Amino acid sequence: MPLTRRDLIKRAGAAGLVAGWPGLSLAQSGGGILRMPPLVDATTSRAFDLLARTGETNFLGQSATSTWGFNNQTFLGPTLRLAHNSLTKASVRNGVSEPFSLHWHGLEIPGQADGGPHQPIATGATWAVDLNIDQPPATVWYHSHTHLRTADHVQKGLAGVIQLTDGRDDERGLPSDYGTDDLTLVIQDRRFDRSGRAVYDPGMHDRMMGFTGDVILVNGQYGAQAVVPKGIVRLRLLNGSNARIYNLASRAGRTLHMVSTDTGFLDRPIAIDSLQLAPGERAEVLLDFSDGTSDMLVSSSIANGGMMGGGMMGGGMMGGGMMGGSGGSFDILPISVDPSRRARIDRIPEGIGGTMPDLDIRGASRRDIALQSGMGGMFRRRRNQHSINGNSFEMDRLNFSVQRGATEIWAIDGQNMAHPFHVHGVRFQVLSENDGPVSSRNSGWKDTALVNRRAEIAIRFDQPAPASTPFMFHCHILEHEDGGMMGQFSVV
Repeated sequence: MPLTRRDLIKRAGAAGLVAGWPGLSLAQSGGGILRMPPLVDATTSRAFDLLARTGETNFLGQSATSTWGFNNQTFLGPTLRLAHNSLTKASVRNGVSEPFSLHWHGLEIPGQADGGPHQPIATGATWAVDLNIDQPPATVWYHSHTHLRTADHVQKGLAGVIQLTDGRDDERGLPSDYGTDDLTLVIQDRRFDRSGRAVYDPGMHDRMMGFTGDVILVNGQYGAQAVVPKGIVRLRLLNGSNARIYNLASRAGRTLHMVSTDTGFLDRPIAIDSLQLAPGERAEVLLDFSDGTSDMLVSSSIANGGMMGGGMMGGGMMGGGMMGGSGGSFDILPISVDPSRRARIDRIPEGIGGTMPDLDIRGASRRDIALQSGMGGMFRRRRNQHSINGNSFEMDRLNFSVQRGATEIWAIDGQNMAHPFHVHGVRFQVLSENDGPVSSRNSGWKDTALVNRRAEIAIRFDQPAPASTPFMFHCHILEHEDGGMMGQFSVV
């Protein structure tokens, strides 16, 4: 039986945490100091090992949930710090009960190293792969990309963050002390039953709209708070949820200074009041805590239009009140300031030195991409409910081939639903959104972008991908991906 609003009130009230529901935030009611994922720094060794393992994780302080993780983690994996221009040797061993593939989301590497669904690792086997990285510094990530099982595997915990670095953040004036003024935040939502176990049992609505949860986890932790020094703090944000779209902001009204999008730094910080982040997207923002006052990272409900608007993206109760179509906010992470510690950086930098996208699209060919979902009886009858250009994903069908070095313009039609659209092996430039200008959140280099009805992107294909290990393009609502809203292409 699902965890209810009343269960959460009772649990928080029994712990002496709240006086009543209006003051309760799900992100607040668990307690404890937020832990960062363990850091594996491979910038010198140019090698790292990942062991996928089974375990149990007690998220809510009640019954434990059977979960998967990497290395010493029972849920999620370590943060991998890699040199941005290196040949790094990766070893991934499968210690869980099912085959899985591991995709390096955001790395611009050849198809043979990409870790798509054509590269499953059998139970007990090891995948040794060379990651020939040559791209700007960025926050990217890794996660299971197993055919028909991606959503379930990510729910279980097969995901983690990658920091690509050139060691020059001090020159940029950016905080870089891991876990102190440079925080890695993996934001996910989960559902729990009354015993406190996480449950993933997608019904027809979940498969159609995407699976959303009732409780927010940050770095796999429920109710933890971040403690930061006085000064400038950097948040590396990853939406690791299956389907939920966040609109992140400071409850105290602090400005978010965005310094990086999916795959690279901006040329200068962009001051924004809120940041929309769809599944698979990353962003880095700076916040100024020089005044020593605490804050709360919050999110609001998002009216995306079509069937993804308002209450249908709600999924239940989300701190502070019921999440629905009214646009009410819910809590993500409390942030308190330790006045005894001062941050190394005390002002927002004027410039960062990143290269903004400016692809030469003269003579670029155009490709139309329609993201489609079956509805009603059609949805129930079809084994694969979702498709691209009328075709649901099939492992043995190559959708098209692209010439290496070519630039294309893709016109993406979301068919009145909001879809985070991801392309493997590339970074791209967003040219337009709904036939209008590009929003600030999409102004930098991207590999995933929320298509809310229509978008145009420009892509240059520099990495090879043979037909045996092609690149994927798909919706990053994981139930849509598993349900067929994915295609594949070679680069030759």
